[in-house]
Amino acid sequence: MKYVRQFLLILFFSFLGELLKYLLPFPVPASIYGLVLLFLALELRIVRLDAVRDAGNFLIEIMPLLFIPAGAGLIDAWDALKPIFLPLLVIMVVSTLIVMVVSGHVTQFMMRRKNREDKRQ
Repeated sequence: MKYVRQFLLILFFSFLGELLKYLLPFPVPASIYGLVLLFLALELRIVRLDAVRDAGNFLIEIMPLLFIPAGAGLIDAWDALKPIFLPLLVIMVVSTLIVMVVSGHVTQFMMRRKNREDKRQ
């Protein structure tokens, strides 16, 4: 029953994201609105982490399975993707490298900053 309650709470924030997507004119996916709302609720302590932790961990564990339909959709759309495959591949590789480099630099910056703060104390 605990998992059902936690999953329903996550679905509630997903529903709120769908409402925001319907009400606001911005080109932001409803799932992003829902994630931001859940994040804010957790940060502002409106929702306790224990109220969604187990269901969230379960969803993260099964996440690879959730990509199967998207992969099947790409295979199904191969005729449309074939003419633009090479530029798409270049874009994916370059953007992945950029994300990796930026993430690494941000992580190093945050670790150095934390080390400096720890040394001051």
